[in-house]
Amino acid sequence: MKKKIIAGILGAVLIVGAVTSTTGCSLATSSEKKADNKYKYGKIQIPGKDGSLCGAPIYIAYENGYYAEEGFDVELISADSETRKVGLNNGNIPIVNGDFQFFPSMEEGVETTVVDKLHNGCIKLVVKKGSKIRTAKDLKGKKIGVDEIGGTPYQVASVWAEENGISAKQEDGEITFLPFSDGNLELQALYKGEIDVAAMWDPLGSVAEKEGKVDVILDISKDAPFDNKACCFLYASTKVLKEDPGKIAALLRAYRKAQDFINQNPEEAVQIIIDGKYSQISDKELAVSLIKSYDYPSYKEREDGSFDVEADVTYFAEKLNEIKYLKTEAKEFTSRYFAQVDTKEDFAKLSKGDKK
Repeated sequence: MKKKIIAGILGAVLIVGAVTSTTGCSLATSSEKKADNKYKYGKIQIPGKDGSLCGAPIYIAYENGYYAEEGFDVELISADSETRKVGLNNGNIPIVNGDFQFFPSMEEGVETTVVDKLHNGCIKLVVKKGSKIRTAKDLKGKKIGVDEIGGTPYQVASVWAEENGISAKQEDGEITFLPFSDGNLELQALYKGEIDVAAMWDPLGSVAEKEGKVDVILDISKDAPFDNKACCFLYASTKVLKEDPGKIAALLRAYRKAQDFINQNPEEAVQIIIDGKYSQISDKELAVSLIKSYDYPSYKEREDGSFDVEADVTYFAEKLNEIKYLKTEAKEFTSRYFAQVDTKEDFAKLSKGDKK
């Protein structure tokens, strides 16, 4: 079904080896948090050092010992999107959080499967304070900063523009995308007028908005066509899922404990993140408001069926198919690349407080 592996994947294997062998850049393992050092699934690596606030379940699962409870000795590592894809493809990394920018790579042959969603939107399009740019139609002829061409902020801006009659195709010349490896440099370019719009991950855009330096023209946590839809999904290595589905199920239980904790205790979760220096934000009030806007699911929401992962996968597959970023029709894409993993959780029981 997946015969073609993305370009450069073999060369990128070297990167995974380098990440695996480098311990100096990783956090201490969760073995320090569990004295008996008995782990059913042994030591694994999970990308969790990118500084984004939306990675909160990774940090909380680590700090609260949920990974250890489920049998994992976790080492949090730094890994860019390409390294994550290679790790998933080879089974060296069993699970990662990632956005719908992974969808085209799955179509191209990266052996990964969507197994859950992590939270709703964490990307904003911002303009310099007082700019006349307010709507998608105003993007025509403008320069938009993104973290990378083909990345999720790029896709968000593209979908928004295309849905409003503006071509996002570079060859059409209606929009120009400029990549910035550092979000702070992207903001500086916005302030200097080198770009007209910055498509950004939280918390940078939100911090700049609170400082009165930018206006938000699109917030995917609440604005159409992204509102009430997942921004970030959990991707399992298809290799690991086939060979040891229990391992993926255990990881999902750890993530779900963390999601429920964040849902029920947003202030405490943010304090844990700030104390651990996991995210580039020190404004607790702003961080709490962002955490709440991401709608991390509780056990109760999972139990009552209001957290529909499959529907969101299909929705974004359809949007990407419409702008030709995906070749596969949405329902077929979902049937190929989404799996409902049996975690044997009693959500009704857990939602009443029995979270073991």
